[in-house]
Amino acid sequence: MQHDPIAYDDSQRLLDEVAHAIATHTPLAIRGGNSKAFLSRAEAAHAVELDTRSHRGIVRYEPSELVMTARAGTPLVELTAALDAAGQMLPCEPPEFDGVATLGGAVASGLSGPRRPWAGAVRDFVLGCRLITGEAKHLRFGGEVMKNVAGYDMSRLTAGSFGCLALITEVSMKVLPKPRATHCAALDMTAAEALAELSGWRRAALPVTGACYVDGLLHVRLEGGEGAVSSARDRIGGMHVPMPFWTGLRERRLPFFDDPRPLWRLSLPNATPLMPLPGDVLLDWGGAQRWLKSDAPAAAIRAIAAAAGGHATCYTKPVSPANEDEAAGDGPFMPLAAPLARLHGELKRRLDPHGIFNPGRLYGNC
Repeated sequence: MQHDPIAYDDSQRLLDEVAHAIATHTPLAIRGGNSKAFLSRAEAAHAVELDTRSHRGIVRYEPSELVMTARAGTPLVELTAALDAAGQMLPCEPPEFDGVATLGGAVASGLSGPRRPWAGAVRDFVLGCRLITGEAKHLRFGGEVMKNVAGYDMSRLTAGSFGCLALITEVSMKVLPKPRATHCAALDMTAAEALAELSGWRRAALPVTGACYVDGLLHVRLEGGEGAVSSARDRIGGMHVPMPFWTGLRERRLPFFDDPRPLWRLSLPNATPLMPLPGDVLLDWGGAQRWLKSDAPAAAIRAIAAAAGGHATCYTKPVSPANEDEAAGDGPFMPLAAPLARLHGELKRRLDPHGIFNPGRLYGNC
């Protein structure tokens, strides 16, 4: 079934450019909508941009099969429109970043939205993909149904790899029906009270699919069958909030994000208690994801996250002169422990033996 009026298979050009890069030892800077440029270290010297946006279009989509296959350069907004027309959705809610984010970039970055703790991450919905490898071969991994798991690990491995392992050309994603009923509410309480309430609602199996605490309010999204949502709405109370709040949270367009200080994302284990942070905080994912606006040194913020068993990523270039990590060239991502860094480096060497795919975007050795 064809849904995209602007569809074009440009895989041969991409394959030719990768082969040329290998032959000439030229690093490639892979680009889609370039909406995640803020999550990047300095590009390799003399890197040549490889734009994937011409390779676009929905390849296959049959709503009854709950699977959509599309080329990597397809804008997410086009996929969302096709899914919405069929009453379906991508449950992981990847951000669309003003309509320029592409499917390939969504998978390569692995960024998920507010529903992630309850529905799953981007990698959980990747069923299969086509990749141009570090040997200039165009290969298919995985399948379009869950029972076909041949090469499934390789498909999921691309999620969050930021294009450092291979060039994604096509992705098959599992999709789900949109919920029959939705209700969004906000409750006036302290952050400690919010985490306690969420813990109780979790034990009671309420149909929560979004929980964000900001500016003294706990925002909750309920989704599911009409009876379950109605019952949960009566239990939690609060005032009704329009759905655009959750789009604003996913796209980082809430007033909280307007603060000019650097933005940090702390990813922490579930049920991590409240802890002092050096700045203003927004709690997402029921507290497992904490957005922080702060001028504090990177090392201090990352030490706090590590002590809690998590990690911290800077979503804007830090401006603090005491930022040792930026001075060391580690960029937005938290430095890896030595054993994990060696594993990353070995994986990069095996899958991209010529070192041409986004070299150094994540870490110095991969």
